[in-house]
Amino acid sequence: VQLQASGGGLVQAGGSLRLSCAASGRTFTTYSLGWFRQAPGEEREFVATISRKDDTTWYADSVKGRFTISRGNAKNTVFLQMNSLKPEDTARYYCAVYDSGYVYYIGSYTDWGQGTLVTVSS
Repeated sequence: VQLQASGGGLVQAGGSLRLSCAASGRTFTTYSLGWFRQAPGEEREFVATISRKDDTTWYADSVKGRFTISRGNAKNTVFLQMNSLKPEDTARYYCAVYDSGYVYYIGSYTDWGQGTLVTVSS
């Protein structure tokens, strides 16, 4: 599976950005897709995931109420709408395919994209 993330950029604190992730691979397969982020010097951390079965969503506590993950009309495209951005949201954001297991655990994901950089200035 190939993943292409886009939409990152520089934004002031309090602003918004919308990230996109397009997954391509097995025909007629809908994927559960998630977003992780990694700040410089930090470990990659879970942000949000959307289920392929019924679009159930999961969020990290740090972004709950500010970020929204959704699926596009093309089923293997997902968006991450990020509002009320904070400087601590600065990171490279990666999308990945959820495989199985605990949804918040990085080891449950395969097929990582190259990431898109989000910088939030204070």
